[in-house]
Amino acid sequence: MAPTPATSIRETAGLGLSGAAMLVLALGLYAGAIALAIAGAGFAQPLVLVLGILVFVAAILVSRGLFLVQPNEAVVLVVFGKYRGTVREAGWYWTNPFAVRRAVSLKVRNFTSPQLKVNDADGNPIEIACVVVWRVVDTARAVFDVEDYAQFVQVQSETAIRHLAAKYPYDVGSHPDARSLRGNADEVAQDLREELQTRLELSGVEVTEARLTHLAYSTEIAGAMLQRQQAAAILAARARIVEGAVSMVEGVLKSLDERDIVRMDETRKAEMVKNLLVVLVSERGAQPVVAASG
Repeated sequence: MAPTPATSIRETAGLGLSGAAMLVLALGLYAGAIALAIAGAGFAQPLVLVLGILVFVAAILVSRGLFLVQPNEAVVLVVFGKYRGTVREAGWYWTNPFAVRRAVSLKVRNFTSPQLKVNDADGNPIEIACVVVWRVVDTARAVFDVEDYAQFVQVQSETAIRHLAAKYPYDVGSHPDARSLRGNADEVAQDLREELQTRLELSGVEVTEARLTHLAYSTEIAGAMLQRQQAAAILAARARIVEGAVSMVEGVLKSLDERDIVRMDETRKAEMVKNLLVVLVSERGAQPVVAASG
């Protein structure tokens, strides 16, 4: 898990004045500066000329404080090294002209991890990949608590998926009650999302969804694992067939006894059970043998 910084900064609302009103002020200052400069030069008044220069500098500073906030975007304000809040609402604003402004996208993003080769809980090498849907919810943490929040999401996503693969087996195998990567996709996805959210909390990122996009045995064991899965499927099918055949034979014997159609001793019953099981369990159709007297 990534450690939480001791001096973590939380997002606060930044002060942004009306940009339109400040634009009018800036244009007025530019006009006043030009008028003073013309008057000072025309009437040889150095003080008026200096005043015009000062008004022109003030106009530049007012203009420098204007900024835009686009939809699904936030602007982080920093004045002389101190965080002064975040402006989230789209519009035209004015702030301290000496403020450093950094735009942060609030849009939902996707990150698809590369296919990673890891070991599952049983030690089998597997290939796994995931997609993470995320967005920034705390701009102050995203800007100040991590170096690059987008790269941080990528690194932590790969770390989380490696940790997840080590917690679950690829398949249940000999433990039918256990959870597995292949058999419990929803539970695994929820576990991955919760772990990612914990890891990315300090970066101000919210994980909307996380889900596996690729899951397979590694190439060097894929053939052997396929044979094992086929053998397990065949054994399960055989067990079901035998169970059904025994149930049918039991029903036949019970029906014969209840209707008193034929009386058989234990030896003949055993022979009949054997023949019925052979017919029901065999993969090929039974070939009747008719006894003929010579």
